[in-house]
Amino acid sequence: MQAEDLLRRTLVTTDEYLLCDQRIQLYSEAVHRLRKGHYDLDVPTAPADEIGRLGQALCDLAHALEARDREQHVLDQITTRMNSGLLLDEILETIYRDFREAIPYNRIGLAFIEDDRQTARSYWAKSDQPVLRIAKNYTGRLAGSSLTTIVDTGQPRILNDLLEYLAKKPGSASTSLIVAEGMRSSLTCPLIFDGITTGFIFFSSTQPNTYADLHVDIFKRIAQQLAMIVEKGRLASEITAQKTAIEKQNEELRRLDQLKNTFLGVAAHDLRSPIGTIQMAARLLIDSSRRLAPEDQQSVLEDIVRQTHHVLTLLDNLLNVAQIEAGKLQIERAPVELSRLLDETVRRHSNLAAPKGTRIRLETVPTGQGMADSLRLRQMLDNLISNAVKYSPPGSLVTVSAQRLQSGWQVNVEDEGPGITAEDQERVFQDFTRLSAKPTAGERSTGLGLAVTRRLVEAHGGQIGVDSEPGRGSRFWFTLPDDIAEKKNARAVEEAIGS
Repeated sequence: MQAEDLLRRTLVTTDEYLLCDQRIQLYSEAVHRLRKGHYDLDVPTAPADEIGRLGQALCDLAHALEARDREQHVLDQITTRMNSGLLLDEILETIYRDFREAIPYNRIGLAFIEDDRQTARSYWAKSDQPVLRIAKNYTGRLAGSSLTTIVDTGQPRILNDLLEYLAKKPGSASTSLIVAEGMRSSLTCPLIFDGITTGFIFFSSTQPNTYADLHVDIFKRIAQQLAMIVEKGRLASEITAQKTAIEKQNEELRRLDQLKNTFLGVAAHDLRSPIGTIQMAARLLIDSSRRLAPEDQQSVLEDIVRQTHHVLTLLDNLLNVAQIEAGKLQIERAPVELSRLLDETVRRHSNLAAPKGTRIRLETVPTGQGMADSLRLRQMLDNLISNAVKYSPPGSLVTVSAQRLQSGWQVNVEDEGPGITAEDQERVFQDFTRLSAKPTAGERSTGLGLAVTRRLVEAHGGQIGVDSEPGRGSRFWFTLPDDIAEKKNARAVEEAIGS
């Protein structure tokens, strides 16, 4: 019996030895597979002895390495897209779309440190929730905030319960806004480039404790990779923006050069004729060998006045356009009694329109003031009234009127001319526009008067327009704010600032 028991124990020990030897052999083969990147291990983990626990550790290691490789694969994909020339916004959209394989989230935000490292400004944010309260350009002071700890340590920060954190720090405005968006936990990773923290990337979840079981080393590795991606994307975006700005500036320079050439052409062409007429009239008056009758002298003098008025109007319009294009147009608004200014303007133009037999009538103007630069307002009226006289048939009527609006004034100049086609109405306020309708008494038109008027009206904060049908005349109008509306706006601004 003793011999049989000894033999049985020997056989059991031998079997255990052989079993142990087989597991160790399988574990050795599994290690070789892991080295080659194969994570689908099929190794025994039973019985739960020391060697069995070694097998379980190998399986856990395989899962961890597979997860890490998956995370790195996602980062490599993003890096590849970035190196293909994607701009920062495109990179961030790619991160939002692809990063869930590495980190769970419902929201991602990006902020940069600015203002000599005094503030953090939100650059981008995206969420699958309906509310987004911290969007682009939201700013917060860096000093005294919890972000300074992240900057100082370079370590990610995990908040497992945002409601609990907000209860402890009720003064945190950004946390209040994130909670209002529906977020309940957050992960903040510093973006460190060349040893300097340049910003933060925020991952947020609608569930608490989303990031509690994830290892901080994963976040540090991801943040390091993202810092390089974001910084390169930011640089690419800045270069693209500078290129766009340069192209826009070059286009503007080409436009201004073309405008300059047009100015010179207009000046050379349109000034030559009236100046020649004035010169000829002056020679006629001083020629002692010719004695003109009083009525002939009067006609020559009136012609000199008309030609001089045309030259001055042309020069004023050219100078106005040049000032506007150079950004040097100054509008000094003050209360203006419209009835008085309109009456003076209509009287002056009535004298100029008299030789054509055109009458200019001013309808009764309501009492009140408008806010305007009186000099520029006269120019606006001069252009509209002279334009109406120019295109009206001899003996017709031009009507000037003004009416109060709820928030200001509207001034109207109506003529009995040929009207304006729908096609011409679309470009009537553009520079150097020549309409299909022609002046009715051979007057000259540079195509600048209405364009200058439009700019002056818009500089006053008003609008300009035309109502016309071919064969039925035209009504040009523009709006101006009055002193009451201006005071209401000022009070509203003061109240908004005070609140």
